Amino acid sequence: MNTLPSARVSLESRSLAAATYDERQQMLQVDFRDGTRYLYSGIATKLYREFLSASSQGSFFNRYIRTDFPYVKIPSKN
Repeated sequence: MNTLPSARVSLESRSLAAATYDERQQMLQVDFRDGTRYLYSGIATKLYREFLSASSQGSFFNRYIRTDFPYVKIPSKN
């Protein structure tokens, strides 16, 4: 599975490193600091914007995204 075509945004979080969002497909890729990556589907643009502007992106992710949307783990490129 490839990364999404949108720009990668660095995150200010202890656990989350970056996010990439595809508005057309409503897909959010989250890169964790430990190197794992997940792709979440069904993420509305409004939710993505709220995630980026949250005072704690990690807490927001855990509360509103992590277990509420379908996801797949992206295999590492080793």
